[in-house]
Amino acid sequence: MKFTRRSVLNLTAAAVAAPAVLRAHDALASSGSVKVYAWQDYIQPNIAEKFEAETGIKLELTTYGSNDEAQSTVRASGGTDFDIVFPSIDTAVNYLDENGDSYFAPIPETVNVANIFASFLRDSVALGATHQGNQILLPFDWGTEGITLNRGKLPIADADISFGDLFLQEAATGAAAFRQKSVIMGAGLYLDATGEVPSNRMLDVYKSEDEARRVWGAITQWILAHKENFGAFWNNATEATAAFKDAGCVIGQTWDTTGLLLNRENPDFVYRAPKEGIITWMDTMGMLRGAPNPEQAVAFMNFMLTPEIGGMFANNTGYNSAVIGAADFASEEFKRQFNEVYTDDVLGNMWWWQASTPFFDPIRNEYVEIITNA
Repeated sequence: MKFTRRSVLNLTAAAVAAPAVLRAHDALASSGSVKVYAWQDYIQPNIAEKFEAETGIKLELTTYGSNDEAQSTVRASGGTDFDIVFPSIDTAVNYLDENGDSYFAPIPETVNVANIFASFLRDSVALGATHQGNQILLPFDWGTEGITLNRGKLPIADADISFGDLFLQEAATGAAAFRQKSVIMGAGLYLDATGEVPSNRMLDVYKSEDEARRVWGAITQWILAHKENFGAFWNNATEATAAFKDAGCVIGQTWDTTGLLLNRENPDFVYRAPKEGIITWMDTMGMLRGAPNPEQAVAFMNFMLTPEIGGMFANNTGYNSAVIGAADFASEEFKRQFNEVYTDDVLGNMWWWQASTPFFDPIRNEYVEIITNA
């Protein structure tokens, strides 16, 4: 996928596919409730209150902090406890039942799919958003994992920032933060770029079990050889922020929102793209096939796909909306930070999380445990 700042931020009113109100047929779902299972920071009070005020539908919100948690909860209930879930696109394969059927239903025709960037919809097919020929997940937002650093203590120029800095900078001794399941990808991109562990930009770990073990085994050995830099592990947004604020980390491989929100409080903190390529994720929105409130679920999806709510979501979280025109409702601070981080060079060098293979998560978890227990 090729992005430019112009294509993401600079949209005219004519490009907006629908106004920021629900369409006429959504009035059928003007009462009742909708059960939403979302990431901890996705549906904040301003969005929840606006949804209930505009639709008359009660929002019953449950949150999770990781894809693993979301998957296990949905599977445990057989996909009947919630209406809407927000999985990361590469985890779609983990929402299949024992018969190989997805817990997600095909997207109803009454959902305002035209409000989503066409390029996201197109590329979502290869990344895992379809099942048996049906679109089951819609692109909702996207973001990245790059490097957050305290530039007052690590004055590295933007062009020189690398995933390797987590382990090779003396100032980062005991002060590097990362999520273990991600750092073996970031370190892998660094080691592939230097030629130390060739991996076809980490795509080899998706090829076969043998290739996954070859690549991750070598990366894990390299990480453990530099474990003196371990400062804090994180698994959710709250823990990532605490790694810097409470644990004193000066550099970390983090989600973009961590660095951008820290920057709003202290300009010494910056979030930047490593020269090996910024790791990019896409989160989606889907309706479970056993949704107890399907009409209300459609009304909720259409509400979340309006430009105004897309902009509100971006301001709340720091994530980038997949909704056309959302940037028109984003704050000037959000636009400033976006332009500082996502230069045209950065947007042309993104590394996308790929659709998971059956062996990917189990083997990766083996090496995550080794790093965690080091």
